[in-house]
Amino acid sequence: MSDAALSDDLGGYRVIPLRGIPEVREGDDLAALIDGALRAHGVALEPGDVLVVTQKIVSKAEGRLVALAEIEPGERALAWAAEWDKDARAVELVLRESARIVRMERGVIIAETKEGWICANAGIDQSNIAGADGDMGVVSLLPEDSSASARGLRAGLVALGQVDVGVVISDTFGRPWRDGLTNVAIGVSGMDPMLSYVGQTDAEGYDLKVTVMALADELAGAAEPVMNKLDRVPVAVVRGLKVAVSEHDASTLVRPSEMDLFR
Repeated sequence: MSDAALSDDLGGYRVIPLRGIPEVREGDDLAALIDGALRAHGVALEPGDVLVVTQKIVSKAEGRLVALAEIEPGERALAWAAEWDKDARAVELVLRESARIVRMERGVIIAETKEGWICANAGIDQSNIAGADGDMGVVSLLPEDSSASARGLRAGLVALGQVDVGVVISDTFGRPWRDGLTNVAIGVSGMDPMLSYVGQTDAEGYDLKVTVMALADELAGAAEPVMNKLDRVPVAVVRGLKVAVSEHDASTLVRPSEMDLFR
């Protein structure tokens, strides 16, 4: 029995890495690149699939790259960088991209992004980034609206003949109280990012009242091991869960401030 048949028979799911996507440059049509890779491998999206796409290639295509040489740091960035042996230009970018600084301590900046995510350095990243001339002094910023990016990808793939599926834009975040990083969803289109069990009864007869799973985060995390940080696999297909297509974005993943016990 094939892996696919076994997965279907037992009700499991698979995460399929999509290889062969070339280096993404500003202005590239990501939907066309993904569609081309799918067709090159003889794979078509199926109803119920979820496409997980790393933030990095979205930011590259949308021109969200900044050369540090172009940044003039302010006094706050200079002082922090001097104290903790950081690049003042990168610190300045973090301050500019932050809606709120949550904590600056021991050389670490935890910030709230303009979309509401709490993460290190406002999501600014220097890994797997190089300028047009191979300049390594280039960083990527998060997309301005990651769910809008997901909507655009979804629409572009449908226009190219793929079936309509949920799209998740993923990024790597740390977590309070736990070591290690995990991928989470920062952009969602075409699926409900939450899976609610509220109102259902568990196997012991207990009525569930507050159990709501962050499904989009779970799928982003499930995709990361096959995408890998080193193998240049920026897209994966999650197949087998039969996720219904619906009109949602990632905003429900942001906990309202009045419900946040840690602000």
